[in-house]
Amino acid sequence: MALNQDTQSPVKITDLVNFVQLALEAESLSSEHAHLVADSLVQADLWGHQSHGVLRLPWYIARLRTGAMKASSEVATLVDTGAMLLLDGQDGVGQVLTDIAQREAVQRARIHGVGAVGVRNSNHFGTAMYYTRRAAAAGCVSILTTNASPAMAPWGGKEKGIGTNPWSIGAPYKDGAVVMDIANTAVARGKIYLARQRNEPIPDSWALTADGLPTTNAAEAVDGVILPMAGHKGYAISFMMDVLSGVLTGSASGRGVNGPYREAERSGCGHMFIALDVASFGSPEEYNDRLEQLIAEVKQTPLAHGAAEIFIPGEIEDRHEAARKSEGVIQLPEQTWIDLAKLGEETGTALPPRA
Repeated sequence: MALNQDTQSPVKITDLVNFVQLALEAESLSSEHAHLVADSLVQADLWGHQSHGVLRLPWYIARLRTGAMKASSEVATLVDTGAMLLLDGQDGVGQVLTDIAQREAVQRARIHGVGAVGVRNSNHFGTAMYYTRRAAAAGCVSILTTNASPAMAPWGGKEKGIGTNPWSIGAPYKDGAVVMDIANTAVARGKIYLARQRNEPIPDSWALTADGLPTTNAAEAVDGVILPMAGHKGYAISFMMDVLSGVLTGSASGRGVNGPYREAERSGCGHMFIALDVASFGSPEEYNDRLEQLIAEVKQTPLAHGAAEIFIPGEIEDRHEAARKSEGVIQLPEQTWIDLAKLGEETGTALPPRA
């Protein structure tokens, strides 16, 4: 019997982070690494992106158990030129490897003005803006790219051949950041998995069935092809993100990348993190003034019919987070709650009470 798609399970934010961390520690992650992954997943839920939140924890743990993803997350340095670094993630946890890349890129940007860190043989890292926001807090404009398992057909084709290959650009702004985080498809694949979990229909502009027909059925979409954003433009951007993330780093690309839901297959995904030190370009204060002027101009644009407000990139997520933190709880879909309860039994981790 299908679950009521409106059923939600409230849980305290701190309790949820603690549960995810303990569940990961039970699978041999260090306390530091388990906390990073837990924070990244819960943060996605706080931003309103539940497709990339704790819904994914069972997938990660399944991959740890098969050995497709390694709990140790040890990196090997392949190339180090000063401003540029290339790392082999050796199938470690994506969040851990990407945060290492972020910190290394920022450190090198402070010395050279720019730092570029490539990572090969990594895994799914969650939400891209989690890392570009961290770089922004350290005073850097940054770009993060990754490749992913095939989800869209190359423009003109009818079979999966290239991933959603999301990317993020983040820039410091006052005490926060302006930040974009997008997949190059009409929708992130995780949103289709979330719709399937909630037993909800999807717009017919998101995906095609395996037979190439439009569908509103999320299960059919998972087995079919996700449509690119903006037609051929989305395909072209996704292709180039694969060049940056996979081809350039020496990681897998195209059909060689496996997604986090394939529990026994090595991912092979790659990432590229580029950081630009704001202070190296001139006065950070003047930078902030220029950015503030740009934001003011955008905000003052006359509204289109039916629009209530103009947002800058990242502002909606900031408001979602503020609202949830004021309440102190996150509302999880009932199926996610059921999946976490099962995981808690398997790992010996007590599921927190409903708030």
